[in-house]
Amino acid sequence: MAKDSVKKIFRTGIWDDNPVFRQILGICSALAVTNLMMNSLIMGLGLIFVTALSSLTISIIRQFTPKHIRMMVQVLIISAYVIIVDIFLKAYLPEMSKALGPYVGLIITNCIIMGRAEAYAQKNPPLESFLDGVAAGTGYTMVLLMIAFFRELMGFGTIFGYRVLGDWWTPWSIMVMPPAAFFILAIIIWITHSKEDNKEGEVAKR
Repeated sequence: MAKDSVKKIFRTGIWDDNPVFRQILGICSALAVTNLMMNSLIMGLGLIFVTALSSLTISIIRQFTPKHIRMMVQVLIISAYVIIVDIFLKAYLPEMSKALGPYVGLIITNCIIMGRAEAYAQKNPPLESFLDGVAAGTGYTMVLLMIAFFRELMGFGTIFGYRVLGDWWTPWSIMVMPPAAFFILAIIIWITHSKEDNKEGEVAKR
């Protein structure tokens, strides 16, 4: 596979067609688990794992999957990988598993995974589909970490649990609550869309 093709896949997943601030998908978990950066990182890694491997699997068997049961097969495959993530967290990171709660299981219904399965994996070769899944998951994770950075820093004065701001800092309790995630996500969407609109305006003037 050409190097330019790999760059295009990652640029599309991370920026041009980012699942969160471009497609507005995966919003529930983006709002629910972003109070701490570690929670966001683990959630993001879990989604990258599930998206990449489910896309790979769906692509491998795409020619053998009957159209009338395609969606059911995709959900079954995604569910299997989510169960693996859930079991791993419960076995090796029990505290993190408790912190994330039901949101790990809800990865099954995440529109990002189903979207990549239908839009890309069902129509493209396995390796490209795997990389597309990694790119989409990475784009999702980056947005989660951006939101969590501001929420944890202002809400607790820490980054990844390590204190950054001293005792002089008064934690903003609102940053720990879900409404803060709405505000920060809205600002991220506004900034990214404004940047893209400005770029398109410059191109149009030329």
